[in-house]
This record gives sequence, C-alpha cells and structure tokens, in this order.
Amino acid sequence: MNSAARTNPSARAPVAAMRRFDAARLRALVLKESLQAIRDPSTLLIAFVLPTVLLFLFAYAVSLDVSKVRIGVVLESPSASAHTLAAAFTGTRYLDVTLAHDRRDVAEEIVSGRLRGFVVIPQDFERRLNGRSGQPLVQVITDGSQPNTANYVANYAQGVVQTWRAGLGADVPSTAVALNPRYWFNAELESRRSLVPGAIAIVMTIIGTMLTALVVAREWERGTMEAVLSTPASVVEILIGKLLPYFALGMLSTLGAAALAVFVFDVPLRGSLAALLLLSAVFMVPALGQGLLISSVTRNQFLAAQIALFSGFLPAFMLSGFLYEIDAMPAPIRAITWLIPARYFVSSLKTVFLAGDVWAAFVPNLLAMGVIGALLFLLAKRATRKNLEA
Repeated sequence: MNSAARTNPSARAPVAAMRRFDAARLRALVLKESLQAIRDPSTLLIAFVLPTVLLFLFAYAVSLDVSKVRIGVVLESPSASAHTLAAAFTGTRYLDVTLAHDRRDVAEEIVSGRLRGFVVIPQDFERRLNGRSGQPLVQVITDGSQPNTANYVANYAQGVVQTWRAGLGADVPSTAVALNPRYWFNAELESRRSLVPGAIAIVMTIIGTMLTALVVAREWERGTMEAVLSTPASVVEILIGKLLPYFALGMLSTLGAAALAVFVFDVPLRGSLAALLLLSAVFMVPALGQGLLISSVTRNQFLAAQIALFSGFLPAFMLSGFLYEIDAMPAPIRAITWLIPARYFVSSLKTVFLAGDVWAAFVPNLLAMGVIGALLFLLAKRATRKNLEA
C-alpha cells in the first residue's frame, strides 16, 4: 500500500471493508462505544429519563376514558317517575349532571362549551312511558363538535334510560332482549391499559431510531467516525460495535418501562417476560437500522433529528395503532402502515400485556419486524460504504 493509502481513510476503506470478522476487535469497539455512551449525559437522559417522563404523561395526562361528562337534564314533567329518571342520571359517576326545567337554559351552556349535551324529559313523559304515544321516552341532544364524546353521551343516556326502565317491573313495556356486555382482556375498559403498552413502543422508537441517528451523526460531524473507519476494523464490526451499546440501553429501558407499567400503572403482564424481551429485541433491529441509515445518509445532527422525527417517531405515534385504529384509516394510509415496524410491535405489546403469550399473533409480527430490520441494515451498510469510498 502506498503512502497516500496509509494517510487517506478513503483509500484504506475498501481494504478495511473486506477484512475478516474479528471478535477481539468487536469487543474493543463495543467497550469504546459503551464508555462513550456512559460518559454522555444526553444519551443517558434520552435512554432513561425521557422514557419515564413519557410513560407518566401517557398514563395520566393522555386518557381515552370518558368520565364525569358534563350534561344537562331538563325536567319538564312533574311526575314522580320523571323525577326518579332524573335521579338515575344524577346518581351515575360517569356523568356530571346539571338539572334544569327549561331547555333554553342548557342550550346556552352547550353553545358556550360548558355542557356536552342534555336530556329532555318531556311533559307527556307518563303517556310515553305507558306506550300510548309511540314516541321515544326522552330526547337526547349532544355537541357534535366532539364526535366521540357526543356518541358517548347519546349511548350512555340511552343505557341509563333502559336500566331505569328495566327496574320498574314487568308491568311496564320494555325491550324483549336484555344485553349483558362482557369485555375480554380489559374488563374495566381503562384506556391506560392500552396506552401504556403502546407507549413502550414509542419509547423504544426514540431510543432506537432518534438516539442512534443523533449519536452517529454527531460522530460524522466531528470527524471521529472517519478515524474509526480508518482502523483495521471492517464495516460490519464498526456498525455492530456502534449499535450493541444502544441495543443494551434499549433493552434496559424496556425492562424499566415494563416495571413501571406493572407496578406503578397497574397494567397486567399476562404473558411471559421472555416473550416481552424477545419482541423488544427484534423490534430494536429495524429501529437501530433506521437510525444508522439516517445518520449515514445525512451526517448532520440537525438534519438527522428532523428525519428521525418525521420517519421514525411520528409514524410510530400516528400510524401504528397506538392511538388511532388502523382499520379506520383510508386504504392508502393503511397500506403505508405495513412498512412501519411499530405497527407490529404495538400489536404484540398489547397482546403480551393484556392477553398473554399468543404465538400465533407474535410469529408474523416477529417475521415482519425482522425482514424490515434486515433491509434497513443492508441499506445502512451500503450507505456507509459509499461514504467511505466518497
């Protein structure tokens, strides 16, 4: 090798890339990257403090449960049965009821946003109750500017009326069929039990994609990456040595998040810890591969952070089924979700926490995450070699 090759990293890169794999060199690279990660406060902050903050936010600040919804009950009928129905509305813990005798009073409250709907118990309530008018017992009006809450108010109001009517006795006409709903996996219908497992996927995406992209891009900016690439280590050794410490950080963060979910947020772990760790380990492959690919292409921290945000965090947040049902999305968006690793991870996490070890559901998700991860690593390796030869 000539003198130019000895001093120019680009000239030595093809030779380094073709070197045989050496376990001793890999151990040295892993030790170097581990020490560098431990000495970097920002890395530890992202790996351990940020996940804890996010989990608390998703567990307590973000809630899909509807409780204490403010509604009005307009009592136009003076009959005793109308008063007992109004008492049935005020007695439920899911509604915050404001009583009125004129619907114009509560209508203004809905316009101002202080109420989400109101129920009118009409003057001819007794006649309707005896089935002589053929009209509904009550009128339910809701604020359609919040569709989910509006549906909840309408459905719950109907449920209160049906329950109250069923308790009057057999002499009052009622529905022929009584429904007793039973909810599997989350009998209390607490949104926290669905949100916290999904939040673990968001945390893993941040650690795997954003943290890796930022750290490796910073090394490209400072020139230390070129120094490492000029060593006798092969490209594969360098990439694995870079990613193994962050893989370990991700797994430690997963264990911490799972402990918080079970012991602090009261989310049951009905599956095994081994299944949870296997799912997390496989998900880290596409997450780390995506972060490495972003850093190899951009070689700039600011640009890497922006791309990681738009291609990693936001798709995992919006298109993984974490908050929004994938089946309710338009067909083109549903097709895009098949390319997002977090889609498979969120589904698997909800299964392992709430249902148990259902391998018929795990295996397809593991295969999908593995294939996407392998593809991202191949692209990252190719981009790194192009940088070496540039």
